Amino acid sequence: MLIGSIGEMFRAYWKDVLEILILSVGIYYAYLGIRGTRGARVLTGLVSLVLGLSLLSKLVGLAVIGWLINSLSAVLIIALVVIFQPELRRLLAELGSHRLFNTTQQTSETVEVLASTLVELSSRHLGALIAVERGTDIGAHIESGVELDSLISKELLVTIFHPKTPLHDGGVVIRNDRIASAACIFPVSQRQDIDRNLGLRHRAAIGLSEEGDPLILLVSEETGRISLCLRGKLERDFTPESLRKRLTELLVNDKPAEPQTAAASPANH
Repeated sequence: MLIGSIGEMFRAYWKDVLEILILSVGIYYAYLGIRGTRGARVLTGLVSLVLGLSLLSKLVGLAVIGWLINSLSAVLIIALVVIFQPELRRLLAELGSHRLFNTTQQTSETVEVLASTLVELSSRHLGALIAVERGTDIGAHIESGVELDSLISKELLVTIFHPKTPLHDGGVVIRNDRIASAACIFPVSQRQDIDRNLGLRHRAAIGLSEEGDPLILLVSEETGRISLCLRGKLERDFTPESLRKRLTELLVNDKPAEPQTAAASPANH
């Protein structure tokens, strides 16, 4: 009897349950997308203002304010889209770059060249910023630099990032196992939870990685430390062996972008 009643209730209200689940998942991922950003403070202030005025209008009977809130609800939705345009763009890019839609893979030869290049740059304390295109198209950032479309090699990459060369200031983009462009301009992250001690190179790496799934490789000019940035998260303290293993996981085996246990979040330098 009890099981039958539960079954009847489920059949009667399964659409409501489904809607609640969809809305809950949507709100949760929206929260993950905006937390730590400037827009989060704007949303908190706007929601507090609207809820406060709505509650006040109900309790005191302020008909005009209540009417204004109801009338401006559509305008508020459009305003939220404008305010959170960067966050919405990042969320949609992450959805489109899901590994189910990602068919881009690099060869093991490219991984070896990248690993040996980073080790060489680290030993010489030459700052570097390299973006490897994966599922998300980053053609707009390729166009911001000097087009090369050349075979990838350690010698060329080390030359590019030498301080006395014209192309050293900016980032390099790797696409389809080739150096697509150099001296590229990457967007700087506007997140508020990033350590202020992080330099412009690291902020640019985090900013680009937030737009989708490109893999960003960095070498610190000051410390020679090799870092890896993926989806807004920094991973550091690589040995040559662990670096090759991690690059193989992400570029050849195409494993999910799960940060290592020893990885550092963008709030740590």
